[in-house]
Amino acid sequence: MQTCAIIVAAGKGLRAGGDLPKQWQMLGEMTVAARTLNAFRSHPEIGQIILVLAPQDMALAPGYDGHPDVQVVTGDQDRRGSVRNGLEALAKRAPERVLIHDVARPLVSAALISKIIAALKSNAGAAPALTVTDALWRGQDSRVAASVSRDNLYRAQTPQGFDYARILAAHRTHSGPASDDVEIAVAAGIDVAIVTGEERNLKLTLAADFERAENILRGDMDIRVGNGFDVHRFSDGDQVILCGLAVPHHQALLGHSDADVAMHAVTDAIYGALAAGDIGRHFPPTDPQWKGAASDTFLTHARNLAAQQGYRIGNVDLTIICELPKIAPHADAMAARLAELVGLDSDRVSVKATTSEKLGFTGRGEGIAAQATATLIRE
Repeated sequence: MQTCAIIVAAGKGLRAGGDLPKQWQMLGEMTVAARTLNAFRSHPEIGQIILVLAPQDMALAPGYDGHPDVQVVTGDQDRRGSVRNGLEALAKRAPERVLIHDVARPLVSAALISKIIAALKSNAGAAPALTVTDALWRGQDSRVAASVSRDNLYRAQTPQGFDYARILAAHRTHSGPASDDVEIAVAAGIDVAIVTGEERNLKLTLAADFERAENILRGDMDIRVGNGFDVHRFSDGDQVILCGLAVPHHQALLGHSDADVAMHAVTDAIYGALAAGDIGRHFPPTDPQWKGAASDTFLTHARNLAAQQGYRIGNVDLTIICELPKIAPHADAMAARLAELVGLDSDRVSVKATTSEKLGFTGRGEGIAAQATATLIRE
């Protein structure tokens, strides 16, 4: 295992306000802790992740330990002790490199993580920082006492990366407090390279920082909407497949695959949002391997394609158009199945039905149509 990460989330975070420590407060649609964890779990160069929680937060551990790449350990009374606990938890694996990151920096980018890892290939330590550009004063009694030179001063950030064996040894021998792991490393004689940090990699400390982070997320958010439409005619049979469920009917739907008109519409909506064509492009009906295929194969492919491009599915809205069979008795089960396939909570998937008032081919009972809308979000 080449590079592991330690996310320190054992602090109280009281200055941010609110009823909960800042790591458990919401930032966008997920908690700060979940957003930070996702940044490292989604990075291809990160292996095992150690999440360090406060003793009073260990009841949350099962929800995170459920991920095979995450291990939860108990923190200590201060940050230095918590980091050491995380480092000791990696001792049996002994990775080459370790990144140590504050949970309160949830907007860390994949690019910055990559830069730190790259720097560690030729340095025993590497950490991101930004040069100080503002004038600096030393104050006393709310008055300016003196100006301070800003030459060679930097604003430190995380993740701070190190040769694992050397930073573990440094923590084991260090005594007294430390502002961060770079201070411990330098005290132990570890040379730490400065990597240019990012303004967006801010640390959430006060309530106003949450507002700033929300603004950054809104500015970075890429939202796409796709529409899908499909039609299948009736043929001989005793059931129709809709959203992966067998619905009893005196006819079946005709198609090269299982003719799941509803799931096809949802799949095409996702492909449409990605500007990736339609099902026919990815699964040609002329290819015999797809004859009779279950349509969840197509939907899973579309979902994975979205994830590979950095998108998550925000919601799905599906309308099934037919006179018969009646959809309402099955709508909740259909929504639950779609939600399972695309990885959403059920309240983000809508399945509804309408008739065409006896007009057109659906009104004459010749087939079923479906139309769907899917929203994709990349932050």
